Amino acid sequence: MEKITVVVLAPTRDADLERIAAVDPRVSVLDGRGKFDSEYRQTWPAEVTSKYLGTVDSKTDDEARLRASQEERDALLQRANVICIGFPFPTTLVSRAPRLKWVHQTPAGASNLRFGDLWGSSVPVTTSRGYSNSTAHAEWVMGAALMFAKDFPQAFADKQRGVFDRTLYRPRLLTGKTVGIVGLGGIGREVARLARALGMRVLGTKRSISSRTTDAECVDELFPPAELHQLLAESDFVVICTQSTPETDGLIGRAELRAMKPTSYLINVARGEIVDESALIDALHQRAIAGAALDVYEAEFERPPSQELLSLPNVVFTPHVSGGTDVPIHRGIELFCQNLTRLLSGQELVNLVDWERGY
Repeated sequence: MEKITVVVLAPTRDADLERIAAVDPRVSVLDGRGKFDSEYRQTWPAEVTSKYLGTVDSKTDDEARLRASQEERDALLQRANVICIGFPFPTTLVSRAPRLKWVHQTPAGASNLRFGDLWGSSVPVTTSRGYSNSTAHAEWVMGAALMFAKDFPQAFADKQRGVFDRTLYRPRLLTGKTVGIVGLGGIGREVARLARALGMRVLGTKRSISSRTTDAECVDELFPPAELHQLLAESDFVVICTQSTPETDGLIGRAELRAMKPTSYLINVARGEIVDESALIDALHQRAIAGAALDVYEAEFERPPSQELLSLPNVVFTPHVSGGTDVPIHRGIELFCQNLTRLLSGQELVNLVDWERGY
């Protein structure tokens, strides 16, 4: 294969660029980090840019870099054979990169790609599914479960009021409780591992399974999609870890929430669109379920969260930070380098997005 020009737009370390360049002598790396930020601010909703880019101080030394001209950005894309993107990313990549052979997205969720012209295109796209911060997500899930089990929300409310009422506390033991995991990908499997370490019974469901048998690797019982309601009915904690696809959007609706125990909790670290938000608000108001811990919400890339959802006392909310860590455990660049080697040797890429399936 001839030389390959790799353009890196994802926020990565300098060492990662060096690592990519060292994959093969035929690889040339161009640093595009930060050069598209002004474009993102013009093409993406403010809800996205404020979360992922922060604010711009025109007096900083980086301002000139952030204001790379349209001509400079187009020239960079025109040279690209391979592009490594993060989130957000240029919504017009296919039309501006005529030499493009492959795009890798460092985030794990493919649903982000629906916002650009890559979605459904002939350009091969891979994601970091299974290589992201699965342990961080799983720890967030278990933290939420422990918080509810030990009545921490009541403690937060009492502290705010400055009055403690011991009779309101109903601490529960997690050991022996059941967690139902919807989506046994990288995050779901890690949730299962940590839940088992706490002595919990673990149920799981995934898109396709060969038979209704115990998955000895991570769960006590594995349910096919058609038996989702049974998993919900048996679970004290329902954890949403599945990919957001047309098939899973609205997967947890009114009927599913009614299938849950009134003492159970919903925990979502996947995408807000998987849960019918209106139905969830009603279920929480009516105490059809005991509470919810949410790191995501519907249309989070387009608008702020629902004030009604934020105001509910039995909801804990964080702004899509469950994957955050103080140590570098994300292996998206590791996968990118592996796939770059595969591209150069003519092998099939790992984690190719299937547009019809949605991930």
